[in-house]
Amino acid sequence: MNAHNHSHHPLEPDLTGLNIKQARLMRLATYASASVAFILIVSKLIAWMWSDSITILATLIDSCLDAAASLITLYAVHHALQPADKEHRFGHGKAEALAGLGQSMFIAGSSMFLLLEAINRLLHPKDLEVLNIGVVVMLISIVFTAGLIAFQQHVVKQTGSTAIAADSVHYKTDLLVNVGVIIALLLAMYGWAGFDPIFAIAIAFYILHSAWEIASDAIDQLMDKELSDEDRANIKQLALSHPEVKGLHDLRTRKAGLTTFIQFHLELDGHLNLIQAHAIADEVEATIKKEWTDAEVIIHEDPYGLQEPTPHFADSSQK
Repeated sequence: MNAHNHSHHPLEPDLTGLNIKQARLMRLATYASASVAFILIVSKLIAWMWSDSITILATLIDSCLDAAASLITLYAVHHALQPADKEHRFGHGKAEALAGLGQSMFIAGSSMFLLLEAINRLLHPKDLEVLNIGVVVMLISIVFTAGLIAFQQHVVKQTGSTAIAADSVHYKTDLLVNVGVIIALLLAMYGWAGFDPIFAIAIAFYILHSAWEIASDAIDQLMDKELSDEDRANIKQLALSHPEVKGLHDLRTRKAGLTTFIQFHLELDGHLNLIQAHAIADEVEATIKKEWTDAEVIIHEDPYGLQEPTPHFADSSQK
């Protein structure tokens, strides 16, 4: 039986499966992120210059990195939303993963710098001044950051954007960091200035952990890692729910940006003609795309019972 591939034409200008509303939400999220980052940089710079707090310096560095990361995300989202072209027939979705990898390197570098500064302050303590403005700035930061996170979560829920989800990780970290800074400043106001560098060291390690999480997700996408076992089981269940389907094998999945790529061999009655097999594969594809709306689905039809060479890496989860 002849095989037939089922997918949308790769050069269709459909924003790689996104509608106009989703694309607009993603762009608004990147603009909001960059704007909030720059507002926080100015306010924290003033607070640090007045108080000389190493913890405020930690949040200032973090905000500078957030601004850089937000600009990277803005560019990546703009690029990822471009439709597939002759040079990039699978779209530009991996631009998001590249942005995430770039963000993680920025964040890791800053956390190491912050760690060295905090250790130096711990070894050479100094009195802090004008701490009230630091507390006020941190409270303002919490309000701006919480508002931005709420909007980003809405956008991620609507679009599933990896880049915006990674950007949101920074600001979730910021919320915890800002609370820690307020505690450190309040303790310093009551004569416990030693907690200032200690909190900064804790923040540095937390930022480093966040960088690792972002990098891991980006590397998984760039290396075409399979979807989770749960997602693969769901895809298989949807395909096998069709009454004419006899079996399924060689399921392969990956994700690039917002697009999930799904391909597999569908086992059908060998006596079906090509038109009948094509119609069944179309129905299976439609069933899968009801749950995986932004997926590119490629189906190869095989006669049931046909013995094919098994890839050397195949196991029970790959069949």
